[in-house]
Amino acid sequence: MSLCLLASGKLTVIAASAFTLAWTHSVERIAWEEDWKLTPRGLEIVEARVKGSGAGMEPPEGAVLSKGWWHYKPPLAPIKELHLAASGATAPWSLCTLKGCVKISPDPEMEAATLGRCAESVD
Repeated sequence: MSLCLLASGKLTVIAASAFTLAWTHSVERIAWEEDWKLTPRGLEIVEARVKGSGAGMEPPEGAVLSKGWWHYKPPLAPIKELHLAASGATAPWSLCTLKGCVKISPDPEMEAATLGRCAESVD
Protein backbone atom coordinates (compact mmCIF):
# COMPACT_ATOMS: atom_id res chain seq x y z
CA MET A 1 0.00 0.00 0.00
CA SER A 2 1.10 3.52 -0.77
CA LEU A 3 -0.18 6.93 0.21
CA CYS A 4 -1.28 9.27 -2.57
CA LEU A 5 -1.15 13.05 -2.24
CA LEU A 6 -3.08 15.14 -4.75
CA ALA A 7 -2.17 18.83 -4.48
CA SER A 8 -2.31 21.61 -7.07
CA GLY A 9 -3.24 19.08 -9.76
CA LYS A 10 -0.15 16.95 -9.13
CA LEU A 11 -0.32 13.37 -7.83
CA THR A 12 2.55 12.24 -5.60
CA VAL A 13 2.91 8.61 -4.49
CA ILE A 14 4.53 8.17 -1.07
CA ALA A 15 5.80 4.68 -0.22
CA ALA A 16 4.63 4.63 3.40
CA SER A 17 1.92 2.97 5.44
CA ALA A 18 2.26 5.40 8.37
CA PHE A 19 2.80 9.15 8.53
CA THR A 20 2.64 12.16 10.82
CA LEU A 21 0.79 15.28 9.77
CA ALA A 22 1.99 18.45 11.56
CA TRP A 23 0.90 22.08 11.40
CA THR A 24 0.68 25.29 13.40
CA HIS A 25 -2.74 26.70 14.27
CA SER A 26 -3.27 29.87 12.23
CA VAL A 27 -4.61 32.01 15.10
CA GLU A 28 -3.20 30.57 18.33
CA ARG A 29 0.20 29.67 16.78
CA ILE A 30 0.16 26.32 18.63
CA ALA A 31 1.74 23.17 17.15
CA TRP A 32 -0.48 20.19 16.35
CA GLU A 33 0.50 16.69 15.19
CA GLU A 34 -1.47 13.63 14.14
CA ASP A 35 -0.14 10.12 13.56
CA TRP A 36 -1.97 8.16 10.87
CA LYS A 37 -1.71 4.66 9.43
CA LEU A 38 -2.84 3.39 6.06
CA THR A 39 -4.92 0.21 6.27
CA PRO A 40 -7.21 -1.76 3.94
CA ARG A 41 -10.11 0.06 5.67
CA GLY A 42 -8.65 3.49 4.87
CA LEU A 43 -6.77 6.14 6.83
CA GLU A 44 -6.88 5.49 10.58
CA ILE A 45 -5.78 8.02 13.16
CA VAL A 46 -3.44 6.55 15.79
CA GLU A 47 -2.86 9.59 18.02
CA ALA A 48 -3.15 13.37 18.06
CA ARG A 49 -1.01 15.82 19.99
CA VAL A 50 -1.32 19.52 20.72
CA LYS A 51 1.40 21.64 22.34
CA GLY A 52 -0.76 23.71 24.65
CA SER A 53 -4.29 25.02 24.50
CA GLY A 54 -6.09 28.14 23.43
CA ALA A 55 -9.49 29.59 22.67
CA GLY A 56 -11.63 26.74 21.39
CA MET A 57 -8.65 24.35 21.43
CA GLU A 58 -8.92 22.71 24.84
CA PRO A 59 -7.50 19.17 24.97
CA PRO A 60 -10.34 16.62 25.05
CA GLU A 61 -11.33 14.64 28.12
CA GLY A 62 -8.84 11.83 28.75
CA ALA A 63 -5.91 13.67 27.12
CA VAL A 64 -2.58 13.11 28.86
CA LEU A 65 0.08 15.83 29.24
CA SER A 66 3.57 14.46 28.51
CA LYS A 67 6.70 16.52 27.77
CA GLY A 68 4.64 19.63 27.02
CA TRP A 69 2.20 17.93 24.60
CA TRP A 70 -1.39 16.86 25.21
CA HIS A 71 -1.75 13.32 23.76
CA TYR A 72 -5.10 11.77 22.89
CA LYS A 73 -6.85 9.39 20.47
CA PRO A 74 -9.64 11.10 18.51
CA PRO A 75 -12.78 8.95 18.22
CA LEU A 76 -12.67 8.82 14.42
CA ALA A 77 -13.60 5.83 12.27
CA PRO A 78 -11.34 5.04 9.29
CA ILE A 79 -11.77 7.52 6.46
CA LYS A 80 -11.22 7.15 2.73
CA GLU A 81 -9.55 10.54 2.23
CA LEU A 82 -8.21 13.43 4.27
CA HIS A 83 -8.70 16.92 2.80
CA LEU A 84 -6.31 19.75 3.73
CA ALA A 85 -7.54 23.23 2.88
CA ALA A 86 -5.78 26.55 3.29
CA SER A 87 -7.23 29.76 4.68
CA GLY A 88 -4.50 32.11 3.56
CA ALA A 89 -3.35 32.43 7.20
CA THR A 90 -2.44 28.77 7.46
CA ALA A 91 1.23 27.76 7.44
CA PRO A 92 2.10 24.71 5.32
CA TRP A 93 1.47 21.26 6.71
CA SER A 94 4.39 18.85 7.12
CA LEU A 95 3.82 15.23 6.15
CA CYS A 96 6.55 13.07 7.68
CA THR A 97 7.41 9.41 7.19
CA LEU A 98 10.44 7.38 8.20
CA LYS A 99 12.08 8.64 4.98
CA GLY A 100 11.68 12.34 5.77
CA CYS A 101 9.20 15.20 5.51
CA VAL A 102 7.49 17.11 2.72
CA LYS A 103 5.62 20.41 2.93
CA ILE A 104 2.02 20.61 1.74
CA SER A 105 0.93 24.15 0.89
CA PRO A 106 -2.53 24.22 -0.67
CA ASP A 107 -3.38 27.45 -2.46
CA PRO A 108 -6.45 29.07 -0.80
CA GLU A 109 -7.77 29.82 -4.29
CA MET A 110 -7.58 26.16 -5.36
CA GLU A 111 -9.08 22.88 -4.18
CA ALA A 112 -7.89 21.29 -0.96
CA ALA A 113 -4.97 18.87 -1.02
CA THR A 114 -6.15 15.27 -0.65
CA LEU A 115 -4.43 12.35 1.10
CA GLY A 116 -5.62 8.78 0.62
CA ARG A 117 -4.72 5.21 -0.21
CA CYS A 118 -3.47 4.88 -3.76
CA ALA A 119 -5.52 2.81 -6.18
CA GLU A 120 -4.02 -0.65 -6.70
CA SER A 121 -2.91 0.29 -10.22
CA VAL A 122 -0.76 3.15 -8.81
CA ASP A 123 1.09 1.01 -6.20
